[in-house]
Amino acid sequence: MKQSQFLEVLDRDEAERRWRAVVDASPRSVEEVALEDALSRVLAEDVRSEVDVPGFDRSNMDGFAVHAADTYGASEEEPVVLRLNDETIPTGIAPEIEVLAGTATSIATGGMLPRGADAVVPVEHTDGATDEAGGPMVIVRQPRVPGAAVSFAGTDMGSGETVLFAGTRLTSRETGLLAAIGRATVRVYRRPRVAILSTGDEIVQPGEVMRPGLVHDSNGRILADAVRELGGEPDFRGAFRDDVAALREALVGALETADMVLLSGGTSKGEGDLNGIVVGELEPGVIVHGVALKPGKPICLAADGTRPVVILPGFPTSAIFTFHEFVAPVLRSMAGVAAARRETRRARLALKANSEKGRLEYLLVGLVERGDGELAAYPMGKGSGSVTSFSRADGFVRIGRNTEIVEADTPVEVTLIGREVPVADLVVIGSHCAGLDIIASALSREGFTIKLLAVGSGGGLAAARRGECDVAPIHLLDPETGVYNEPYLEEGMRLLTGYQRMQGVATRPDEDRDVEALLEDSNLRMVNRNRGAGTRVLIDGLLGDRRPPGFAYEPKSHYAVAAAISQKRADWGVTIETVASQAGLRFRPLRAEHYDFVVPEARWERPAVVALRRLLAPGSPLRDALHAQGFSSETPS
Repeated sequence: MKQSQFLEVLDRDEAERRWRAVVDASPRSVEEVALEDALSRVLAEDVRSEVDVPGFDRSNMDGFAVHAADTYGASEEEPVVLRLNDETIPTGIAPEIEVLAGTATSIATGGMLPRGADAVVPVEHTDGATDEAGGPMVIVRQPRVPGAAVSFAGTDMGSGETVLFAGTRLTSRETGLLAAIGRATVRVYRRPRVAILSTGDEIVQPGEVMRPGLVHDSNGRILADAVRELGGEPDFRGAFRDDVAALREALVGALETADMVLLSGGTSKGEGDLNGIVVGELEPGVIVHGVALKPGKPICLAADGTRPVVILPGFPTSAIFTFHEFVAPVLRSMAGVAAARRETRRARLALKANSEKGRLEYLLVGLVERGDGELAAYPMGKGSGSVTSFSRADGFVRIGRNTEIVEADTPVEVTLIGREVPVADLVVIGSHCAGLDIIASALSREGFTIKLLAVGSGGGLAAARRGECDVAPIHLLDPETGVYNEPYLEEGMRLLTGYQRMQGVATRPDEDRDVEALLEDSNLRMVNRNRGAGTRVLIDGLLGDRRPPGFAYEPKSHYAVAAAISQKRADWGVTIETVASQAGLRFRPLRAEHYDFVVPEARWERPAVVALRRLLAPGSPLRDALHAQGFSSETPS
């Protein structure tokens, strides 16, 4: 039955509930577009990288590829002399000569690091020389640590890693990320088509002749641009006089192609309410006419089948207010997009930042809320060549050219990068895992924004202790009890059961020896993990006092370990079974570890945490999805 009584004023939430129960606000159909046409479109799929970025260990500057250990103790007064290999590595060329102890190879910025090298000495800290036989040598006047001036393969993005989630509106940062992984096309939601009809005898369009009693049609332009900002495709069909037949014809024409129809004007309870008459002829027609709002009381919420039809008030302030209150959430849902704005925030730097004196630095940061209500700014790291740092950063901090060190807890001003709300619904700081991508995707599909900062299990516990995160994923084994994670809980922390994942030793498929044989072969090169990572604890226990070649090679992710082995820069390493399988490596299981979530007690009831707890409940679809990817849902013992 159609509603015939107009202006029966309803509570705002009840009005919205009635209308949303009728209309279809689901995303539109999916289409594939070329990358050059993808800007501002909304992803309809999770995007996983099919390549490692960087694709190889690369030098960040012109200099010499070396063993870092060969440079220890080098100084201007007591330099180190290394024999120069008969090879120069430009960009785009694979090296052929291994860097052995006591040798170095000339390398250009962006050049591929040769096997055996783990650092680069900048050319400005070296001098040329020759030995007694006239052989080329290089004099090194500065010590280097492993990883210095090197971007490791797969540390930015690893093959198989989820880099963008469905529902992301693509800005230049995301399209650049897609280009970096070689995507030429992408699947996006079709933009919802929104027909806009301005109505009223007093309306004239900008540029038309004015006379007393007339008003320029600002609503048409406001609504068309608001629709476009939200990811819709506006179809402004002009202004229509107060004539039932003309309005009926215009409405029918609009409904032939539109996903939503907006009319402005004619919503009051008077003889001029012709919009209400023609909209009332639809089925089911008017759902709500009159809401307890100021401004915006006369709004009319209606539908043609499940298609939203809205009559907005004629006054511009009321029209735009009610548009954002009722229409915008539905349109965002149909388009899969959220609004954005740019601002600045005061924050405190979470970690010490080093800067090169003499240059103004823009430090990319992610923002999280601290326990005391202030914001903490986490430097994104990964270096100047990283794509994801810029893509995932909330903003940047300017570091003056005369500043070399900004200590932790220093107050800073953060300039935001196009985000409406810099602090996400769920802040996750700790150890990263491929299973975490599955969880984040599920939360993202429910409308939550997630910030992921991978700092290792130890860093996650520290963030939870300081109240800087909602969830800290950890996988820490207590060597005394043999129990994972629970022994590390402190007062005010709770443990949310995650899942189990198998850690083991991975090699290339043609290597079939067992773990002990691999450890005994001193000719094999390992790839380690960074100190502070839960996997490093397992590796240290496995090695004992052994220090195989490559021990100092410490990438920060499972994907980077797999990349090092696949590309023959290392012969073996410890990673999780899921990543090893994705990379086509041979896997030897060592131990099933528990990957759980530490939650500060004060954040246990936050909406996104409650949603996470529900999604991880036994027997849930998310549990099934995790199990399908090799993550056991068994309850930890």
